[in-house]
Amino acid sequence: MGVKLEVFRMTLYLTFPVAMFWIANQAEWFEGSVIQRKRELWPPEKEDQRQELEEFKARIRKQREEKLLRLPSRAPETPKC
Repeated sequence: MGVKLEVFRMTLYLTFPVAMFWIANQAEWFEGSVIQRKRELWPPEKEDQRQELEEFKARIRKQREEKLLRLPSRAPETPKC
């Protein structure tokens, strides 16, 4: 029984990954299921949302630059020996 069991196990070990690869690469299933679900979870951005995001990024970038420019003026002077 040892050889038959090993042949069965080897067949199972080789068949399972190949079957899963074949199933996962079905274009119709992928488009119908995964892409549709992605569109439900994350709808396409609207132009006004995109503009708000860009304005927010610019505002944050400006605040960081101002903060970095103020840091050296606050730094204490190093004592000279």
